[in-house]
Amino acid sequence: MTTTAVLAPGHTARPHPLSHLDALESEAVHIFREVAGEFERPVLLFSGGKDSVVMLHLALKAFAPAPVPFALLHVDTGHNFPEVIAFRDRTVARHGLRLHIASVQEYIDAGTLRERPDGTRNPLQTVPLTEAISRHRFDAVFGGGRRDEEKARAKERVFSLRDEFSQWDPRRQRPELWQLYNGRHAPGEHVRVFPLSNWTELDVWQYLTRERVELPEIYFAHEREVFQRDGMWLTAGEWGGPRGSERVEKRLVRYRTVGDMSCTGAIDSDAATPDAVIAEIAASRLTERGATRADDRLSEAAMEDRKREGYF
Repeated sequence: MTTTAVLAPGHTARPHPLSHLDALESEAVHIFREVAGEFERPVLLFSGGKDSVVMLHLALKAFAPAPVPFALLHVDTGHNFPEVIAFRDRTVARHGLRLHIASVQEYIDAGTLRERPDGTRNPLQTVPLTEAISRHRFDAVFGGGRRDEEKARAKERVFSLRDEFSQWDPRRQRPELWQLYNGRHAPGEHVRVFPLSNWTELDVWQYLTRERVELPEIYFAHEREVFQRDGMWLTAGEWGGPRGSERVEKRLVRYRTVGDMSCTGAIDSDAATPDAVIAEIAASRLTERGATRADDRLSEAAMEDRKREGYF
């Protein structure tokens, strides 16, 4: 992608090539503005994790100096990492944003949802999410899905139509040629929008580093008490770990992704700076979800099933 400057008569314009990060940023900003112009009640999913932090930064850029013209939504499992929740709240306060919280714990307390035997609450997020979308009449929902994360995400459109039950049907998805997006939907339906579709984990880190965007410290190497289960280093907590012969030990670790503590594993790492993290990711042969998310290991089609049910 190149841009051409407009010069005075008699001067020759020289194309200015965009870096790949500039091109990704430009595409994402275009998507945010397209949604703001086409939909009535968009919302941005924001957990305080790196992908949602990138999306918020892009949204702030897209509409500056005006405020972001939509609210944020977080589905709180009740088992989130405290450091990330604290970061989420600081970020919302700093930018003067509106945050809606859909609480899994409230649904459990009301008897609408039941705890799983394995203690993980990530699969329980679907009902609070879909009911929050319906209750607030959100017609476009920004998500941070990237195509390098997991195969169910790789087949996704930028604009992903969902029916009145928030479910995904591959036969109803529209072609997206030349960055032309079709947001038409019937009453009760909505569109999930993925501005980071063409980004990779490495792109996210390179962009955050270039833009000097703050992240929760959990993403960098730190000493932490963890225990091993199914080849993953998990944090002890009320959700049900450790148990049996599982032994807590202190290790130097960091997190590539953050979610419910019961299913998000840490990796051994001494990468304490953004540049060190970038070098580590560049050398890795495992995706972040494949390496650190136990909920994606529940079945071969775990994420595909959750997408059809309305979560992703």
